[in-house]
Amino acid sequence: MKLKKTNKEIQSLQDLIIENNNIEGFYGDGESIPEIEDIPIKHDFADQIYLRQMTMGKGQLVIGAIHNHKHIWFLLKGKITVNDDGKIIDHIAPCYMISEPGSKRAIYAHEDSIFVNIHKNPSNTNDIKELEKEIVSMTMEEFNKKNN
Repeated sequence: MKLKKTNKEIQSLQDLIIENNNIEGFYGDGESIPEIEDIPIKHDFADQIYLRQMTMGKGQLVIGAIHNHKHIWFLLKGKITVNDDGKIIDHIAPCYMISEPGSKRAIYAHEDSIFVNIHKNPSNTNDIKELEKEIVSMTMEEFNKKNN
């Protein structure tokens, strides 16, 4: 399945972040998912399930990787605005949405927020780097190659 290109505004914002990642508050190289102390990620596991919880502070912006599979995400706390490939939607906790394959989001936290993704984990691995290779792509070219 070949999908459209990622929304140009999201890609432009990601490029700006990458170009300025030497400045405090800008993180990421576009090649891997960064570990950011100010945006902690918590990982939990159940049988064939991987739960990824991200805590965002008020005023923080995150550009996500491209999701390879359909999955569910929950906003447990807070208020966020999501640009999901050009569709801009405000979400107030508690709520949930279904994320389609090829989805790439920009998420802005209007309040301190807790955002949770639930992904399949058929191999039951606890290796986060291995899981990230399975569940996300960093570019549309990589996504299309994995999903061809």
